[in-house]
Amino acid sequence: MTGLTRLSAFLLRRLLGALTTLLALSVIIYVVFYVAPGDVAQITCGPRCSPAQVQQVAEQLRLDDPLYLRYWDFLHGVFAGHDYSTGTGVDHCGAPCLGVSYQSDQQVTALITAKLPVTASLALGAMVMWLVLGVGTGVLSAWRRGRISERVLTAVTLAGTATPVFVIGLLLMIVVCGQLQWLPFPQYTDFGDDPAQWAWNLLLPWLSLALIEAAKYARLTRSSMLETLAEDHVRTFRAYGVGERSIIGKHALRGAVAPVIALTANDVGSMFGGAVLSETLFGLPGLGRELVHAVKVVDLPVVVGLVLVTGFFVVLANAVADVLYAVADRRVVLS
Repeated sequence: MTGLTRLSAFLLRRLLGALTTLLALSVIIYVVFYVAPGDVAQITCGPRCSPAQVQQVAEQLRLDDPLYLRYWDFLHGVFAGHDYSTGTGVDHCGAPCLGVSYQSDQQVTALITAKLPVTASLALGAMVMWLVLGVGTGVLSAWRRGRISERVLTAVTLAGTATPVFVIGLLLMIVVCGQLQWLPFPQYTDFGDDPAQWAWNLLLPWLSLALIEAAKYARLTRSSMLETLAEDHVRTFRAYGVGERSIIGKHALRGAVAPVIALTANDVGSMFGGAVLSETLFGLPGLGRELVHAVKVVDLPVVVGLVLVTGFFVVLANAVADVLYAVADRRVVLS
């Protein structure tokens, strides 16, 4: 079997695995939220709905149909769209249709699409910053092992891991934005309107998240590199006179790539629905803040849509991580 064939088979396995995981996730989410005990139509419509409105929601959710037909209708809406009765007419929800909010009368897909750029900007910008800070600190700690600088870096990373993001965020806003006035108080500016202002306004949230996450990456990178530096082939390189910088850069750092990729995929994917504290603290209108609002007002279609989208990004991030594994270590393709 050639290398290209192995790579194609590897990518096909990962794609099928990701699709299977997404399908299983959709089943679990549907069952948890729409087959829960209680009056699903009343919960979905909201406490202020009249009996006629509750009945209309029950018809839209097809609660009298068997469970497998209801789930199939939900799945069909995701891939092919759905038509909803408004009482006076019919509205079409194009694919991917995740339902309609009965609190705001908005299509859930449109609502998520409007909030997604904010969360994506926060997550991806913070990711770049925490990778630079975390991996760089971990490499330096492993290189300076046993020295005072390494102990200081270890203490800083431990402190960062133990400090909640809202504490660091509040301190930075008070000091950097309030007292020193080096940065403006965070507010979201669309990237297409002004890229420079977009980055400038998000710099403080990025830094707050990066300081927390970088501590984990520093510790992970340091432990992985120390494990690699203790292996026999590294001692052989040193015996042959290979420079320490070359060993660190070409061999020890490669040993830290796989766990860093795995942790990054998990953190970035989860942040698309889990950046609740950050978005609330900095007043950013993203998916996490929207999820809190939807739970508060019991907007069930929005909650289901946001949870499903969050799961999608987690699965997508891990699928990308699998591909990066194969790029970083070709032995993965053979496994």
